[in-house]
Amino acid sequence: MPIINPYGKDIIKVTTEFEGRPLTLEVNRVGFRTTGSVLVTYGDTVVLGSAQVGTRPVQLDYFPLSIDYEEKFYAAGKISGSRFIKREGRPSDEAILIGRLIDRPIRPLFPKGYRQEVQVVASVLSLDPAFRPDIIAMIAASAALSLTGTPFDGPVAGLRVGRVNGEFKAFLTPEEREASDLDLVVAGIESGITMVEAGANEVPEEVVADALAWAYEHYQPAIKLQQELTAKIAPVAQEYTLVLPDPALQEAADAWVDGKLGEAIRKPYPERNELINQLRWAFHEETAAKYAEENGEDATYPRDKYDEAFTAAVHKDVRKGIVEHKTRPDGRSFDEIRPLSSEVGVLPRVHGSSIFTRGLTQALNIVTLAPLSYAQMVDTMEINDGERRYMHHYNAPGYTVGEVQRLGSPGRREIGHGYLAERALIPVLPKEEDFPYAIRSVTEIMSQNGSTSMAATCSSCLALMDAGVPISAPVSGIAMGLIMDGDEANILSDIADAEDFAGDMDFKSAGTAKGITALQMDMKVHGLPVEILKEALLTAKKGRAVILEHMLTTLAAPREALSPYAPRIEKIKINPDKIGAVIGKGGEVINKITAETGAEIDIKDDGLITVAAADTAKIEAALNWIKSLTEEPEVGRIYDGKVVSIKDFGAFVNILPGIDGMVHISQLSDQRVEKVEDVLTMGETIKVKLMGIDEKGRLSLSVKEANR
Repeated sequence: MPIINPYGKDIIKVTTEFEGRPLTLEVNRVGFRTTGSVLVTYGDTVVLGSAQVGTRPVQLDYFPLSIDYEEKFYAAGKISGSRFIKREGRPSDEAILIGRLIDRPIRPLFPKGYRQEVQVVASVLSLDPAFRPDIIAMIAASAALSLTGTPFDGPVAGLRVGRVNGEFKAFLTPEEREASDLDLVVAGIESGITMVEAGANEVPEEVVADALAWAYEHYQPAIKLQQELTAKIAPVAQEYTLVLPDPALQEAADAWVDGKLGEAIRKPYPERNELINQLRWAFHEETAAKYAEENGEDATYPRDKYDEAFTAAVHKDVRKGIVEHKTRPDGRSFDEIRPLSSEVGVLPRVHGSSIFTRGLTQALNIVTLAPLSYAQMVDTMEINDGERRYMHHYNAPGYTVGEVQRLGSPGRREIGHGYLAERALIPVLPKEEDFPYAIRSVTEIMSQNGSTSMAATCSSCLALMDAGVPISAPVSGIAMGLIMDGDEANILSDIADAEDFAGDMDFKSAGTAKGITALQMDMKVHGLPVEILKEALLTAKKGRAVILEHMLTTLAAPREALSPYAPRIEKIKINPDKIGAVIGKGGEVINKITAETGAEIDIKDDGLITVAAADTAKIEAALNWIKSLTEEPEVGRIYDGKVVSIKDFGAFVNILPGIDGMVHISQLSDQRVEKVEDVLTMGETIKVKLMGIDEKGRLSLSVKEANR
């Protein structure tokens, strides 16, 4: 029986072909009381996008927009692997990152001064294991917002693009993602791109630019489908009032700072910041006195409004200096990098450490090595769960920006910055087989003045090399800015805070000398053409090279030896069929090995075993024990075997755990032997040589050959 809408509305459905599958948007089937809700189906993935707009007036100095991505384990036919928690609770880091991914292209599309409370939730109800659901969730969120009647300048769509065998493709299967050297998310509106995020295996900038153009063209059907749905629904435009600075107040602020900014404060940081602060205090003193004179001593001076006007005047000055005078706030040229300094080995007891400083931005990074058993288990809705062997965590307390803030758990920004730096280093890390360690990299931001995520990338690279992690190539990162003047793009290398706030785009580019390993772009303007983004990518490449050159003067290559405080780990690869022999019934054998040797042992399903301990003697003892349990018989090798059975024609001798061979009576001695019992006894240990293994796997042993 079909769903009956309680408001008597017909179910409306629109469909288009999108990258080889039907994409369907459906309204009025579920979510009856939301401001806007859309059910999106693509393959077997179903996502509910819900948008709720508050009806009460909100007196805030920011736009209270929240966008969340909800993982539902049932969507994948799973129950959480946690032993104690089965209900979905705090979002995973992965869900937080996808929420940010959806938020970033949508948030700039609301007008400045819009203050109505808006909440968007994308809930995955069914998951097709053939592809990731994040892009469908983005489309669901955008479609729901488009039906609310808010001043949302959408719709938004996007694609996650990979490159397999030189060809771009969207909605890759898990196997194709493994083979791809590019993982690029591109989102935007009909007229241009508004957000880019990527991880890549040293992919050249030109290839990334081509992928941007491909994605922009291929996400257009999803834009048109949302437009078709919106036209059919014809949502009523909501009334709203923009909270904008008072024009007269802004004009007064502009007039007050005129002549006091420009060349007067084009100074290096921190001198510029101090001058701005002095001007801000002087501005408030003068305007507060004037306000009291005009409105009476008892009138409350609206400091926040005046402060906002002063800040806007400063931003205008920043843009004016760049657009008209081609000069940046601190006097640098467009492609000039702030002063760089760095050092490694700064903390004596940790496994690796570094400090990277760029202007006023400073990052301390600490690397810790541990056995693979310390890798983080990833438990998400998606099927391709696993272990996270390399973990980069980012911390930036309030004191790093000169503010008093309460300490707490990491927010979305901290998680996002840590993940970006993590992605930048993953492509150059050694394989588990070559370097069997779990690696935790922690960036403690010491001071902020623009692009701490790229400082975290540079400092983590240096700390990894200081720890002796044999990365395949060093990685550097840079933050770039853009200020548009009509069609002219002013591209800025290594932006500081003033340029970020006043600019039209900021993006981070990390990579090696060969190519990009991580990328993140956020546009504040409503879409940019690919040509400008390509120019920005190529400019960033030059800036990365300057920073990388500096880093290599500090530490040119990974240290050859690990820290004496790092655990020693050795590895052995065994036949996966032998894993049971090492573990034993109920873990009896492996528990005995760890208890008697004191070593930590980790076993992978492919037969890779790692043994860790502070004492190499303990590692050697555990390895020898494991070898004795898993060793394969080798023809021509001499073994110490135990007689386990005596027959008239010879004896069976155990040479390895579970492996017996037969010594024929003729192979017991150079002399003629009448009876086997004349030379052997049950349980006796003898030396035997493995002479051969027949087609049935039977072993032929010889005592006389072993004693020659």
